Amino acid sequence: MHIHISPHTLGAFLAWMVRYWGATLRITRRNAETFFDPDIRTKRPIILLWHDEIFPLIPSHANDHFTCVVSQSRDGEILAQVLERFGLRTVRGSSSRGGLRALIAAKKNMTATGCGVIFTVDGPRGPRHKVKPGAVFLAEHTGSPIIPVRVLMRKAYIFHKAWDKFQLPWPWSGCEIRYGDPMYLPPTNGDEAMLHQHCLCLEQAMHNLGEN
Repeated sequence: MHIHISPHTLGAFLAWMVRYWGATLRITRRNAETFFDPDIRTKRPIILLWHDEIFPLIPSHANDHFTCVVSQSRDGEILAQVLERFGLRTVRGSSSRGGLRALIAAKKNMTATGCGVIFTVDGPRGPRHKVKPGAVFLAEHTGSPIIPVRVLMRKAYIFHKAWDKFQLPWPWSGCEIRYGDPMYLPPTNGDEAMLHQHCLCLEQAMHNLGEN
């Protein structure tokens, strides 16, 4: 018998789980003073994350003033339900569906609220740890700095069959959130080769941030 559970109900349950599971984690932060700098916040930064590292970040940044770009899939709807229960705004769309509409909505939201935007830049279906151009496009049209963010989990269960190899930290384990320095990319002026180079540059920055 197939039982259908609505995204709203499942999102509510998962938000409860994330809240209480997240409360057990031992969170440390590196370079947090840059990330939380009021001057940087006024510039509406664009935050880059890897899809597999988002779990510890949700409770750690509850009620932070950011808008998250979330895919239009059913999984995206569930994630949006979770994020909104942690006080984060969402706009819907991804590289595969509704991407341009999501970027326009994100830009309007940034203008209206003065808040930055969060991208899982290798989502919603990968390739894993490959930066897609949405964040670069938005940065070019807003003048906002880009800040890479990584999470290193000391003990985690890895879902190897998932495209992103999603990481679920063990309860009471340590997680270090690393915030990169703001990056300002020169405009591409529609040059696809330069856009590709910017994506590679951001990938390298994300990988460097994860090194010990």
